[in-house]
Amino acid sequence: MTYSTCINRLTIGLLTSLLMACQSDGLIAVGNSQSFLPHLSQYGIFQGTPAHLVPANGYQLYELASTLFSDYAEKQRLIKLPTGTRLTAQGEGLPVFPTGTILVKTFFYYKDNRDTSRGKTILETRLLVKAEAGWNVATYLWDEAQQEASLVTSGLSKTVNWIAADGQPQVIAYHVPSNRECTTCHQSGGITQPIGPKVRNLNRPVVRAGQPLNQLDYLQQVGLMSPLVAASVLALPAYADNRVPLSERGRAYLDVNCAHCHNTRGAAADTKLYFGYELPYDQTTIAKHKEDVVHKVEKGSMPRLGTTVVDEPGLALLKVYINSLP
Repeated sequence: MTYSTCINRLTIGLLTSLLMACQSDGLIAVGNSQSFLPHLSQYGIFQGTPAHLVPANGYQLYELASTLFSDYAEKQRLIKLPTGTRLTAQGEGLPVFPTGTILVKTFFYYKDNRDTSRGKTILETRLLVKAEAGWNVATYLWDEAQQEASLVTSGLSKTVNWIAADGQPQVIAYHVPSNRECTTCHQSGGITQPIGPKVRNLNRPVVRAGQPLNQLDYLQQVGLMSPLVAASVLALPAYADNRVPLSERGRAYLDVNCAHCHNTRGAAADTKLYFGYELPYDQTTIAKHKEDVVHKVEKGSMPRLGTTVVDEPGLALLKVYINSLP
């Protein structure tokens, strides 16, 4: 079977079927239960000029209230569900994703944060694809021409230059993670799963077609989510919003930046230090480890993966929050 034959099989919602069909034909394996195609363009995620990141039909933009710090990179998040299926909420955590779900996250930097119309530098696109056996992960590295991205399985670094909002030139050795690094953070009880799109983190205001509305309501309108009353679900606050009470901002920051490892089933479960937003205060044990938490974030040892520089605004928030604890 040729790659073109595989692509002809790709219909909306049937990516999993494509992967299974192509696995036996020598496509590049990435240590998952199934294989991925070598080039991102083969999935038809973007339409028109690839660098414009315009989602193709079937791919829906989604936004998070609070986001994981990734060396100041911007991120575009897309989701695609098999035709006729929906997300189903189960409390405020991760919804039930139907088999065949595709989550797409593209990392980029604006060349000049003072004027985003000057363009962007796209670095990588990560895929999470749910098969019958569970989630599969893949990372695609964009080329210098910003026209194509190729599958990579080993970690690497790329030097990125951009201008910050204050006009100061910035340079960073951006790290593209290996598959092993991806699954280290994306595992819970030894099972790979998404981190960000929890129902509480999707429960936020957005603007669609020029109209403001709740994102959970919007996802129901476009047929991507089963019936749900948004007001009945806890909403994770935006930790960067100074109008939100300090206690909520601090907990939200720890939830999205630390709790994927610091939970009872995560990579840092043995620390007994858990940061989930859903936990009562006395179960987080933050106050007992105030100095240690700040010290590890300050020296860049926490988060252990995913960053190469310290999140200075996040650290400032964390210090104020933790110092406010009894």
